[in-house]
Amino acid sequence: MTSRLRGRSELFLLVGPPGSGKRTVGLELARLTGAALLDNHLINDPIFAAFGADGVRPLPPEVWTYTRQVRDVVLSAVAHAPREVGHIFTMYLGRGEQEEAFVGRFRALAAARGAHFVPVWLDCGAEELARRMDRPERRERLKLRDPAALRRLLDEMGQQPAPAGALHLNTAELSPADAALLIASHSGALFRRG
Repeated sequence: MTSRLRGRSELFLLVGPPGSGKRTVGLELARLTGAALLDNHLINDPIFAAFGADGVRPLPPEVWTYTRQVRDVVLSAVAHAPREVGHIFTMYLGRGEQEEAFVGRFRALAAARGAHFVPVWLDCGAEELARRMDRPERRERLKLRDPAALRRLLDEMGQQPAPAGALHLNTAELSPADAALLIASHSGALFRRG
């Protein structure tokens, strides 16, 4: 697909608050580029399910210890995957040192793989995010569904500032397909398709 013909891949990092459309945009981007989508819920859901998460009740803090372990295994697998395979990661990053380290870790992983690192920050207004909380797919995927909890999260954690060179997209103003097309074009992935 994307860069398999040229032996170069992308590592896309889609960052945005809950409800900003990270997975939906990621699915479209995977379709366009052939990169593997490693959505944050692919990593989180087995742990969330083990703890009986319902998207409304708060999760106990130890959940994040286990999700970090799963993420470490996934990142190790990506480090050893064929170099021509691209990857799309999605996540929410609040402000703080640990979150800053996440971006550095993905940047280093891309460099180690000889991949082009493409950070993308997805924005969406608070009112639109709250409206999106009741979508059926959020319940099915154990995602946060409580608008009040979302507001508390955003008030307490905010969103980590984007690194230099990141692409900023407002998903309230773009369809997922259009957002994916902008990301693929920005990365140059479309021009490497054969």
